[in-house]
Amino acid sequence: MPNKNTICLWYNGTAEEAAHFYAKTFPDSAVTAVHRAPGDFPDGRQGDVLTVEFTVLGIPCLGLNGGPAFPQTEAFSFQVATDDQAETDRLWHAIVDNGGQESACGWCKDKWGLSWQITPRALTDAFTDPDRSAAKRAFDAMMQMRKIDIAAIEAARRG
Repeated sequence: MPNKNTICLWYNGTAEEAAHFYAKTFPDSAVTAVHRAPGDFPDGRQGDVLTVEFTVLGIPCLGLNGGPAFPQTEAFSFQVATDDQAETDRLWHAIVDNGGQESACGWCKDKWGLSWQITPRALTDAFTDPDRSAAKRAFDAMMQMRKIDIAAIEAARRG
């Protein structure tokens, strides 16, 4: 039985490639089904990959090869909580070094245009520090970063 709620992500003919990349990059991720079009459609032919079912970090997704009409935007992103700098670096570099693009404050885009927030738990902890001046110092430090540097966040938090 299909999931009651699935995230549908629009791709321009590259849903299967993206799904396999996510499956090899993120834990608790897999490609579960590839469905081919039963007939021609505006951006493809009968037999082309139409949809790909996959999970990313346990989240059910459907990749739809809908064509170029709707590119990905930062209005949707996956936020991935990381436990340490090694995990942060591994995921960041997997995305950016595979044709992706760096952005600010822990955000990056994969080569398909999908946005990711690689967010160390230490950053979230710093933002929620009851000492609001410590939280602000950590926030100000983050605003200068692309990939999050946990040691720098923790140093800023301490003052």
